[in-house]
Amino acid sequence: MDGQEKIRTSLADSVAERVGALLAPVDAALARRYPGDPGTRQPVHTVYVPADAYAADTPRAWGDHALAALDRHAPDAESFAAVLGLSAELADPVYSRVRAKLEREPVEDLRVDFEDGYGIRPSEEEDQAAARAARLVAEAYEKGTAPPYTGIRVKCLEAGVRERGIRTLDVFLTGLLAAGGLPEGLVLTLPKVTYAEQVTAFARLLDAFEETHGLERGRLGFEIQIETSQAVLAADGTATVARMIQAGEDRVTGLHYGTFDYSAALGVSAAHQAPDHPAADHAKAVMQVAAAGTGVRLSDGSTNVLPVGPAEQVHAAWRLHHGLVRRSLARAYYQGWDMHPGHLPTRYAAVFAFYREGFERAADRLARYAAHAGGDVMDEPATARALSGYLLRGLDCGALDTAEVAALTGLSRSDLESYAAPGGRPA
Repeated sequence: MDGQEKIRTSLADSVAERVGALLAPVDAALARRYPGDPGTRQPVHTVYVPADAYAADTPRAWGDHALAALDRHAPDAESFAAVLGLSAELADPVYSRVRAKLEREPVEDLRVDFEDGYGIRPSEEEDQAAARAARLVAEAYEKGTAPPYTGIRVKCLEAGVRERGIRTLDVFLTGLLAAGGLPEGLVLTLPKVTYAEQVTAFARLLDAFEETHGLERGRLGFEIQIETSQAVLAADGTATVARMIQAGEDRVTGLHYGTFDYSAALGVSAAHQAPDHPAADHAKAVMQVAAAGTGVRLSDGSTNVLPVGPAEQVHAAWRLHHGLVRRSLARAYYQGWDMHPGHLPTRYAAVFAFYREGFERAADRLARYAAHAGGDVMDEPATARALSGYLLRGLDCGALDTAEVAALTGLSRSDLESYAAPGGRPA
């Protein structure tokens, strides 16, 4: 036909077949090891509460405490913006959303702590605390008052506390089953992991529990806390954390950086132990590369500077926390740990400002990409995934509203999800 090029080839079909056969194991390994983000909601933070301090109303109590702190130290949008350095355009929408969030859903992820925050107690006392935690968590889910994600942090698998950690996990999970079943938002955290073999051992422990109770294999996943130098760099110079993900036998859901244990392990003095220390940046960069594409999510650590005391001291702690959260977000650490109810206002202020200040630009770029329209940036499918993921995270936490996103992008949530999925949606 006139105007069409004549197509010529040289290779037999068998050549492509042989290449496909050669790479079949690689294709399978890529699909297994790098499935991409799971596409579910990721909480913006984790709050941990010592097991003996955990109560049925803990999330609400944290929210009320945070609201009282706002009333006392930043009673309106203008004063809050002045403390944090927010622009005039962001002041009202961020402040109103922070207050609404604290009233509606003050905690997104809660961990009942049986490790450092709880310490070593008599065996009977910890048994009772684990059984109590199971009952209260089950009741919270039944009443609809639980955060979207809730679980426990047990003691690590080092020899001195191994049996206690296993028993606490057993008491807690068995108690949940007896109270009606394992909730969908259940999260387990394994701290102070040093060797990949400890990750495998924990996975096998969960295997045994599932088999004992006739649960579907893989029902239970867990997070790993990276708190030791050996978890980042092994004795042979390899990145231990990358091996840990595979050692979890498809059960690892997250890597959480432990600010203070890790810093102390490297000899960082107490005054300089912080999430923005160069040692922390190195560890988190290794974690980030190891987790990329695996579906394992990342969480930053915490600051131990609490917003308590007179207004000047509270404002200084708020500015510090707000800056650390913003720094983490810019580095693609979309989750972090909060130590005190007073951290909630600045956690949400930083998160909401991060998504709102970039919202219009991201929405415009994604809309142009979807419409095959030109613009001042040449975006590709990978960027479209990042843009849609950014908007979805903003929607999930409450920084953005569905209507405003749809108005600027012309896309529904399902459209956004399809662009954000592994492989993306072609423009």
